[in-house]
Amino acid sequence: VQLVESGGGLVQPGGSLRLSCAASGFTFSRYHMSWYRQVPGKERELVAQIMSVGGSTNYADSVKGRFTMSRDNAKNMVFLQMNSLKPEDTAVYYCNARRLSLGYWGQGTQVTVSS
Repeated sequence: VQLVESGGGLVQPGGSLRLSCAASGFTFSRYHMSWYRQVPGKERELVAQIMSVGGSTNYADSVKGRFTMSRDNAKNMVFLQMNSLKPEDTAVYYCNARRLSLGYWGQGTQVTVSS
């Protein structure tokens, strides 16, 4: 099982980034997928999730209207489009796959929002 995030980097406030997560080693379409983020010294927090069936999405209040999560089951990938980025969005962003009692994590990608 592998989840590999990419697309992080340094961006100025108000800018945009698109994170990608490539999945392999499991039946991707059957898994709920999520993006989490973590700042040193704080707990990992849920940013966005997309369901396996129907593709409905949920977002943390702090990112609603700015972030959009999507999935491509044909390519086994999920994406997080992040617009109007703020300094408080700075964190390591992790991809998560979950189904029943099974869960997998990626290694994370750093997003830094700073002028």
